[in-house]
Amino acid sequence: MQAAVHRHKFVNRGFVSGPLCPVYGFGAVAVAVFLPELEDNLFFLFLGGLIVTTFVEYLTGRVLELIFHKKWWDYSDQRFQIDGYVCLKTSFLWGLGSVLMICVLDPVLLRLIGLIPRLIGEILLWVAGILLVIDAAGSGFAVLGLKRKEGRISQITEELHRTSKVLENALTRRIQRRMVGAFPNIGEGTPVKKEEKKKEIFAAGCGFFKLASLFIIGAFLGDIVETVFCLVTTGRLMSRSSLVFGPFSIVWGLACALLTWILYRYRDRSDRYIFIFGTVLGGAYEYICSVFTEIAFGTVFWDYSEIPFNLGGRINLLYCFFWGIAAVVWMKGIYPFLSHHLEKIPARAGKTICTALVVFLAADMLISGMALNRYSERQSGNPEHTAIGEALDAYFPDEFIEQRYENLKLTGTAGNRR
Repeated sequence: MQAAVHRHKFVNRGFVSGPLCPVYGFGAVAVAVFLPELEDNLFFLFLGGLIVTTFVEYLTGRVLELIFHKKWWDYSDQRFQIDGYVCLKTSFLWGLGSVLMICVLDPVLLRLIGLIPRLIGEILLWVAGILLVIDAAGSGFAVLGLKRKEGRISQITEELHRTSKVLENALTRRIQRRMVGAFPNIGEGTPVKKEEKKKEIFAAGCGFFKLASLFIIGAFLGDIVETVFCLVTTGRLMSRSSLVFGPFSIVWGLACALLTWILYRYRDRSDRYIFIFGTVLGGAYEYICSVFTEIAFGTVFWDYSEIPFNLGGRINLLYCFFWGIAAVVWMKGIYPFLSHHLEKIPARAGKTICTALVVFLAADMLISGMALNRYSERQSGNPEHTAIGEALDAYFPDEFIEQRYENLKLTGTAGNRR
């Protein structure tokens, strides 16, 4: 609609060909999932909607540019913008839209959806979802094809040059080998130089192995730091691990990887800039993690209701400032140190160890999720008759779960958060 007003004609601004804009859909889903409990406080609802939807827009823009090497929108000409992905004016509108959605549109939409028979609704939803996936795939292939078409002439030129270089090097090496074989003396003191192989660096730049390594290290160090913090502040040694096996805090591991990926291009900015970015990003991340674990497992892992300036007990202002300080310390001190030493690890050994640890942690997360889900079912009095469920009951009984996750609360016992 905004493009139609500016250009005086209807323009499809969505990624897909149909009359849909996925980024708005993702934003609406994020608001509907994470923010309904804030509807009694319009200011916090506005603020939460601004932060969550801005994060969705920023992340979508970064991912699209990473995949297609193109910017789908650009706010570079706006004031208070971040690399053209988001700007304050649009974020303000996102916040107002979130309030409107939760307080007005969402209740009306739910009533209208309730009028549709369940079977018909499911069929329509599946058909629409499949059409959207096909449309998105077709749009993606079209963009990649356009990119190849634009670079076809330059690619042909580069390919011809590369081919001639390979032929030249192959011919030169063959002549050198023949001459040394025929006249051994000419090779003494002046050996034929072998083509130097470029040394492969493990975890170079900000790629998969760098982020995976930081995830593993962050998960381990986060668990240790939280354990020591609890010991100092409460005098008790308690488990702070997110998983049933090993001292790993997934929240911290994901935070390290995500923070590095987002702030990597801003690592040379001022401490103040990174502190503000880290405060907002860390608060949004912790809030999302809290809602996700409650929805997925029916459990609450932390509750800040007793701390001043908290938001639904999920985050509080003091800890958001801690996220900002941690972002500065991480990007200015810890990350450069870890990155430097990670890149010194032999590539083959590093990739093997990193891959093995990622597979182990993935399996650990799967088992931990199943064990927590089974724990919630046991508290609801649901018996288990499958072999997997019985194994979970045997290996991870209530005593184990409650000792492993001392701050764990079931949703039903956590109280109303509104």
